Amino acid sequence: MLLPSALFLLLCVLQLAACAEDFYKLLGIDRQASEREIKRAYRTLSKKYHPDKNPGDESAKQKFVEVAEAYEALSNPETRKVYDQYGHDGLKQRQQGGGGQHHDPFDLFSRFFGGGGHFGHQTGQRRGPDVEVRVAVPLKDFYNGHSTEFQLEKQQICDECEGSGSADGKVETCSVCGGHGIQIKKHMLAPGIYQQVQMQCDACGGQGKTIKHKCPVCGGSRVVRKVNTFPLNIERGAPKGQQIKYENDADESPDWVAGDLHVTLVEKEPDLVEDNELKVDGTFFRRKGDDLYWKELLSLREAWMGDWTRNLTHLDGHVVQLSRKRGETIQPGQVERVAGEGMPKWHEDGDSVYHKTEFGDLLVEYTVVLPDKMDKTMEKEFWELWDKWRKKKGVDLQKDSGRPQPPIAPGAKDEL
Repeated sequence: MLLPSALFLLLCVLQLAACAEDFYKLLGIDRQASEREIKRAYRTLSKKYHPDKNPGDESAKQKFVEVAEAYEALSNPETRKVYDQYGHDGLKQRQQGGGGQHHDPFDLFSRFFGGGGHFGHQTGQRRGPDVEVRVAVPLKDFYNGHSTEFQLEKQQICDECEGSGSADGKVETCSVCGGHGIQIKKHMLAPGIYQQVQMQCDACGGQGKTIKHKCPVCGGSRVVRKVNTFPLNIERGAPKGQQIKYENDADESPDWVAGDLHVTLVEKEPDLVEDNELKVDGTFFRRKGDDLYWKELLSLREAWMGDWTRNLTHLDGHVVQLSRKRGETIQPGQVERVAGEGMPKWHEDGDSVYHKTEFGDLLVEYTVVLPDKMDKTMEKEFWELWDKWRKKKGVDLQKDSGRPQPPIAPGAKDEL
C-alpha cells in the first residue's frame, strides 16, 4: 500500500506528464518529433491561425498565441528538456528565475518568416509576386452560397530541408565569389584595352552559397511544386468576378515573403449531368446582375387560348408557378417579369439583424412553337373558322399597309 506522501508524489508526476503532452498535442506532433517536424508544424499552424487571416476571431488569435508559446518552448533543446520533465510549471519557474523569457508571438512570427510579423506588412525581405487564378462556380452556388475547396499547384519551400537545399543542413559560403553571388570579369576589347563586367557567379548561380550534399527531395533548389488545397467560401449572391484574397499564399521562396493569391469567381457553364442531379430548372437560368432570365416554350394553343400552368424549380428547390387563364393570350417574344425571384442582392452583412436579403427579378421570355404540319381535317376546320372571322371582324393588313394594290403578279415589273 502506498503511503500518503508517495501517493501525492505519484499524482504530481502524473499531472506533470499530462501537462507535458499539451504542447505536442497543440502542434499535432509526438514527443519524439525532430526539430524539423516542430518547425514544419509551427509554419503551418501559425499561418492558419494568424489574426490577419482571421479578423475578429478571438479563438484563432488565442490559438496563434498558444502555437507560438509551444514552438518557443519545444524549438529550444534546453526549454524542451525542462518542459518534458516538469511541464508548464517547470517552464514558469525557469522564466521567473531568469532562465527564460516570453517573446511577443508576432516577433516570433517575424523572426521565422521575415518581416514585420503581420501579413502584408513585412519589411525585412523583398516581396514575391502575386498570383491570380480563376475558379469556375455553378450558378446554384452563387445563388445559395456554398463552402467548398479548390486545388492549385504552386511553389513552396521544401519541407524536407526547410528551404536550405541541403540534406544535412550545412550551407557553405561560395569560395569563388566570396558569398556575393557576382564576379568581376575582364574582357579585352582591343590590345591593351579591357572592360570590367559584373556577372552572376557560375559556381553558385548567384546565391553566394554552395551545398555539398543536396536535398534528395528538391535537388538543392530549396523549393518544390505541390498541389495545395484551399478553402473557398462563396457568399450568397456574390457577384460574378468577385475577388477573394489569400494573403501570403502565392509562390513561396526562402528569398522572399510570399505574395498574395487572388481568386476571381467566374460562372461555370451548366452541365446537365454534373450540375443538375436534382433536375432543377434554375441550373439553366441566365444571370445579368441581380436578375435572372429564362425562356419558356408554349404551343400555339397555349399562346392563343391560355388555360395552362408551368412549375419552374428554382435554384434552391422552391417552385415558381407561371400560368394563364383560359382566353388570356401570349404574344411571341413577350417578356413577363416575376418580382423577387431573381438573385439575392449581395451585401457584406448577409442575413443579419442589420440587413435582410433582397432579391432581383426573374424575367421570362415566351417562345411560341408553331406546328410544322397539320392534319388535313384540322387544317380545313381552322381555315373555315378563321376565314369566317376574317370576313366579319378581320383586318386586311395588306390593304392597311399602304403598299401597292393589287399584289404584283409573278414575272411582272413594278413601275414604282
